[in-house]
Formats: sequence, structure tokens, C-alpha cells
Amino acid sequence: MKIFRPLLLVSLLASMSAFPAEPIVIKLWPSGAPGEIKKIAEPAKPNPTSLTNITDPTLSVYRPEKPNGTAIIVAPGGGFSHLAIAHEGTQVCEWLNTIGVTAALLTYRTPTSEEPIPYEKPVQDAQRAIGILRHHATEWGIGPIGLIGFSAGGSLAVHAALDRAAPTYPQDPALDANPRLDFVAVIYGGGLLEKDDPTKLRSDVHVPADAPPAFFLVAHDDKTNPVAAALLYLEYKKLNLPAELHIFTKGGHGFGMRQSGQPVNEWPQRYAEWLKSMGFLGQ
Repeated sequence: MKIFRPLLLVSLLASMSAFPAEPIVIKLWPSGAPGEIKKIAEPAKPNPTSLTNITDPTLSVYRPEKPNGTAIIVAPGGGFSHLAIAHEGTQVCEWLNTIGVTAALLTYRTPTSEEPIPYEKPVQDAQRAIGILRHHATEWGIGPIGLIGFSAGGSLAVHAALDRAAPTYPQDPALDANPRLDFVAVIYGGGLLEKDDPTKLRSDVHVPADAPPAFFLVAHDDKTNPVAAALLYLEYKKLNLPAELHIFTKGGHGFGMRQSGQPVNEWPQRYAEWLKSMGFLGQ
């Protein structure tokens, strides 16, 4: 038996190294988040792929085995009523780790869908998350910080990246820092068009001259969301800012990391190519 113990230990260590490390979970608001969240009735049986009634938002940091210095915040969708936490959240983080990116899953406050500005509290959470990552930049070996958002998370991403008003909550020097993103990705972002005229961006959506590099991706058969992506891209083009737009013929809405056998399932590769071309994946 003694002869096999070293081999068993080696095998055990090898199998342990094959599994990703547990994420570091950080509360965004140690003293309580600003404002209140009106809870909604939850299903009798908990859904492990969907979260709602989030009053104490967190940032879960997934660190890759070989980090390349880039960090990306992941904002799942869910119409600001819940979070599609698996195929637009944890699975995205795990994939980002495979390309050397430090991924940070943002469980932002929800539901906010009935509030006058549904994205306000989620954007506050994103700004606080950016600050926390900047405070840990040396410790975790990260430089540029991006954000990838899906559906409602895409709306969050647009406002977090493009709005230039001061943060709408009191700043804490120990947690907050420069909230500007270094790049952004909007995956089938929703809620960005005027309700009365879906050929125009909402009046609160605009691209400033210092907007960060952007990656837009959507399916043609996703109602009016391709219009929003195209209009945002055109605004970037007018300002001669770096941007890339992908519109797949089929894919619908909410595909995330799900596999359907369609070309749209290759979107992570397209995103990785863009990240590399922009210098965010190192040499």
C-alpha cells in the first residue's frame, strides 16, 4: 500500500488543480446599500439559475490560474426583475478565466424594473464594483477593467460606460475609486430605445467623446435590440471611437452561454478575438 500512496497523492493533487478555485465574494455595501428594494413574491421552489430580491449585492471574483492583467465585470440580464445567474453569469466568468481574464460576477440589486429609473441602483452597484477592483488592482494583478452585460445587464453596461454624471451615492474613499471603464461589451442589450419611436435611442442614452472601446453583439431576430446595437455603433463611428458590431441572423434573445448549434454560439470566440486585437489579453 505504501508504494501507491505517493501516486495517489499526485493523482489527487492533479484532480484538485483541474477544478477552478472558489471565487472571492465581497459585499458591495458593508454598511447597507443606499435606497430600498421592494421585494416581489418568489417561486415556492428556489430556482438555482435565477436570483431576485437582491438587497445585499455582491461581487464574486474568479481569479484565473494564469492572469493576463485584465479584469471584466459580468452583469447578467433578467429585465431588472431577476438575474439569469448561470448562463449569463457564472458560466461566463468560468469561460473568461480560460483566457486569463479575472472575472467579477456582479449580483446587482433587483427588482428595480418598476422604479422610475430601473438602471440607477444597478449602475451604483457597478460603480462600487469598479472601485473595489481598483483598490485590489495590485493585490490581484489587474490593470484595465471592463464590463460585459447581457440584456438588462447590457443596459447597465451602457449607462456605466457612457454616462458622465457624478455617482448618485455618497463616495467612500476606502471602497470607491475612478468609476470609468476601460472597455465595455453589450450583448443583446435591451431597454435602450424610445418607446414611442423605436428607431431612436432613449434621450438618456448618448455616446460621449471619451467613451471607452465597445463591443456590441446581438441576433437579427431579437426584436428591436439589433436597432439599439446598430445605433450605438453608428454613434461610435461618428466620433471615430473604437467599436465592433456583430449581428447574427439567428439566435433570438438570452442565448448567453447556451448551446443551440447556431453560429451565434461562437460569440465568445469573437469577443476573445476583439479583446486580443485591442490588447486586453496581453501578448
